[in-house]
Amino acid sequence: MIIEQFFVRGLAHSSYLLAADDTCAIIDPQRDTQLYIDSARARGLRITHILQTHLHADFISGHMDLAEQTGATIYAPRAANCQFDHVALEEGDTFQIEDLRFSVLDTAGHTPEHISYVVADLARSEEPVAVFCGDTLFVGDVGRPDLFPGKAQELAGKLYDNLHNKLMKLPDFCEVYPAHGAGSLCGRAMSAKRSSTIGYERRFNAALQITDKEEFIASLTTNMPAAPDHFSRCSAINGAGPALVRTLPTPEPMSAAAFAEAAARPGTLVLDCREYDAFGAQHVADAWHIDFTGNFATFAGWILPPDNRILLVAVDETTALDAAVWLRRVGLDQVVGFLDDGMFAWARAGLPTEHVPQLCARELYEMTVAQTPMTLVDVRAPHEFQTVNIQGAVNIPGPDLRTRAAELPPDVPVTVICSSGQRSSMASSIIQRQGIKNVRNVAGGMGGYGAAGYARECPVCVAPHGPRYLGGDTLHES
Repeated sequence: MIIEQFFVRGLAHSSYLLAADDTCAIIDPQRDTQLYIDSARARGLRITHILQTHLHADFISGHMDLAEQTGATIYAPRAANCQFDHVALEEGDTFQIEDLRFSVLDTAGHTPEHISYVVADLARSEEPVAVFCGDTLFVGDVGRPDLFPGKAQELAGKLYDNLHNKLMKLPDFCEVYPAHGAGSLCGRAMSAKRSSTIGYERRFNAALQITDKEEFIASLTTNMPAAPDHFSRCSAINGAGPALVRTLPTPEPMSAAAFAEAAARPGTLVLDCREYDAFGAQHVADAWHIDFTGNFATFAGWILPPDNRILLVAVDETTALDAAVWLRRVGLDQVVGFLDDGMFAWARAGLPTEHVPQLCARELYEMTVAQTPMTLVDVRAPHEFQTVNIQGAVNIPGPDLRTRAAELPPDVPVTVICSSGQRSSMASSIIQRQGIKNVRNVAGGMGGYGAAGYARECPVCVAPHGPRYLGGDTLHES
């Protein structure tokens, strides 16, 4: 038996190749599937099974593409009522891939339809050797049960029962392979370690130490991080069967004039994915900004109107094409073009631009000391803001500004801060789109402000592997 893990950093998503002698299964595949085909081919394997643990909320799955490319059969939870050809599974079902026996457990809780695959390598033993538990059990955490309005208490109760009465009944040596790791919003405090064992999680997983069921339910239904907009969309798309990637548009290079004409059409948006200082220097009027070096895909799925055609402004063609892949991963499929030669071409064409001045930590400190008139908006998550903040700052999480920008006084300059400068630049673009043009971004964010000695350092901003709210250091390569 061979297990190969594939990890997408920007989404903190883990998928797996599980191989017998000649054939293999792919578990919870990502949407761009060539890496599985390449890995199987290099090992001399045929992909015969595609296993889904649940309808993933934070990304579009590659099950349809992989099935078309390989002829493999899709297996999915019966309770998901999937609308594509598949083998529907429920607790008690078993099947084999050569000497590998798969036993299905109903592990609802994170989602109503969730199942886990318990694997025994019959060539060695009848005992379970591994469990592919999707988003039920993580390393150091458990799946969040609050993604379904009105069902959080019920799902949290099911999660408790299924964790303690099913997964924790597996042998201590059984290996745990979850679908997400640190950086994902499918849990709250996942470890950066990407696999574990039942025994280790039983002893050291903080959520599993809560033995009182009511206390467990309360802990997982209060003070949870916000769920991005695309979570419900992705679940529905995955259940219906995502469009095949080969049917989607390939973004084309566009001259400045053609780009401007296309941008003016209804149902079209401009997304600038350059670094925040470049966006601040000059950008296309009314452009959205999400720094590609930050948590690009999650925030794109969160804030962008899902049905719009998307035009990209990027540092180069390679980045534009990479950005299109990431956007498809969260169900933003209509990336139709990018600005050829970037903002250089736009400026050479004499087309108008907007700006977001960048403040350094010292400038912001001096402005606060001098009580310079401004509205200081801290766009981090509430728990980050509560950990450390600047006196007088107003906390409005970045995505919420789409509906809350009207709370900002229109005649007072707005200064925006986050942990690094990336989320605050995104928020600045949202504020500008709401008609408030006098906006400034704090470069370096609270991280820089604390490093300069003007505030104590924020542990959420500086801890590289701890529980965090989509900070700016998440890598963008898969």
